[in-house]
Amino acid sequence: MDISHAALIVIDMQRGFLDAESSLCIKNAAATVPACAAAIKAARRLSIPVFYVSRAYRADGSDVEHTRRAVWEAGGKPLAPGSTGPCSVEIPAEMAPAPGDYQLIKPRFSAFFATELDLILRRLNIDTILLAGTTTPNCIRTTCYDGVSLDYKVAVITDCCSSNSDEIQQSNLRDMANIGAVLMESADLAEEAR
Repeated sequence: MDISHAALIVIDMQRGFLDAESSLCIKNAAATVPACAAAIKAARRLSIPVFYVSRAYRADGSDVEHTRRAVWEAGGKPLAPGSTGPCSVEIPAEMAPAPGDYQLIKPRFSAFFATELDLILRRLNIDTILLAGTTTPNCIRTTCYDGVSLDYKVAVITDCCSSNSDEIQQSNLRDMANIGAVLMESADLAEEAR
């Protein structure tokens, strides 16, 4: 895959999805932090723009999906804007945004839905998106499908994505590959950066 016009999209790598104390924790997400950090480092070496597309819910919950509302309320209302701690919007230090990175808040699963991601990518002449983050069946998959629908070439960095089980992970990776997404690993990007 030609990555000369690529952007790395890092989705929802926030403590509210990574920390076991959060009601929204994704079982295997924390284990992907080192691979995500390596992919981000490689992207920066290659001058690939890095986009952090994250969730943040209003304190009153008016923007929480109806399918997640009960878990959100029972779990202490995680991902409040500006929050800190286990249920927060904080990104792990080893993969924190740097000056020049893009940071967007998304209201639903796809990084494209109701955000300015497509506009900025097109302004930067990006035609390829590299996806990392959580969760594979929700945010990665919907962003992949929207990216393909918008005529981007899409690669999923498999060791930088997570699901609550290996069965869910492999099934969703297979489905994305079947619609044309390239499956790669963070080591592939690191090799490009050497």
